[in-house]
Amino acid sequence: MLRALFTGLLVLAWGCNADQAVPAEAETPVLTVYSGRGESLIGPLFERIPDDAGFRVNVQYGKTAEMVTRLLTEGEQSPADLIFAQDSGHLGILAKRGVLAALSEDILDTVSPEYRGQTGEWVGTSGRLRVLVYDTTKLSPEQLPKSLEELSLAKWKGKLGWAPANGSLHAHLSVIRHAWGEEKTRTWLEGVLANEPTTYPKNSPQVAAANVGAIEMGWVNHYYLHRLDKHERRAANYSFSEPGDIGNVLMVSGVGIPKSSPKKAAAEAFIRWLLSEDVQSYFAQEGFEYPTRPGVRPHPDVKPLGKNQLATINQADLADLGPTRQMLTELGLL
Repeated sequence: MLRALFTGLLVLAWGCNADQAVPAEAETPVLTVYSGRGESLIGPLFERIPDDAGFRVNVQYGKTAEMVTRLLTEGEQSPADLIFAQDSGHLGILAKRGVLAALSEDILDTVSPEYRGQTGEWVGTSGRLRVLVYDTTKLSPEQLPKSLEELSLAKWKGKLGWAPANGSLHAHLSVIRHAWGEEKTRTWLEGVLANEPTTYPKNSPQVAAANVGAIEMGWVNHYYLHRLDKHERRAANYSFSEPGDIGNVLMVSGVGIPKSSPKKAAAEAFIRWLLSEDVQSYFAQEGFEYPTRPGVRPHPDVKPLGKNQLATINQADLADLGPTRQMLTELGLL
């Protein structure tokens, strides 16, 4: 009788626990996202994640280089389920080191080939074009340099602004180094420096300066112009007119999944959401960026990319920053 009573209590206790437990498959996975993209842009986006998306996110923000270093340091013990990089060159480094998992073909096929990793471990989510921003009251497009290389000519002395400490410029110069070689890049930088450019800490002050005539042109990312009041704007963006010029570089943000993540299915659902038409339109309309999904239009104020306009680059070159910073330091720019 005691044995029967004990067995009955055990069954009753198991039944109560079973009623209270939530099956693992019914729980919504929480994805830890290491984000090099700023909270001001993607924080509001993540608040729009649908309740039935199949995932929730825990976002940890920081500079992309910091997040990549953290992921590499943590290794297999990393809690990261996704790495969302400001510049895809860092994703290329992670892929080369074997840190990222291969993505499903349907994800890769959502974007154009130039916006995904060569071996399929990362995918681009949006892009920022490097341009000259110029004062339209002082210069016309016909007067502007036809190539980036012309910025070292003496005719531009005292007319250019730049931000030699800015990360976007470092990434662009890294691509230039790979295209031109170290010697030509250094000589070109010396020529630009001889033209006494006005130095700014980052992109946005250059755009503001061009808009009030403090400089005639600046070397920036395209979307800063569109943050100015359209009705009080006298500055405009300019892309170099030579097809494929190394000045016309599209810097792509992107995302990848660490191999150490046990939540690949949910992480891929997150990436599919980032590449959905609604989210791609968010990047275009709210952030003035170029979408990577074909068929999604940029903001009406942002010029569509022209055929053969962009330089052909290896996105991984954007992250080859050490030699670039060393060169800038030797030239007294850092």
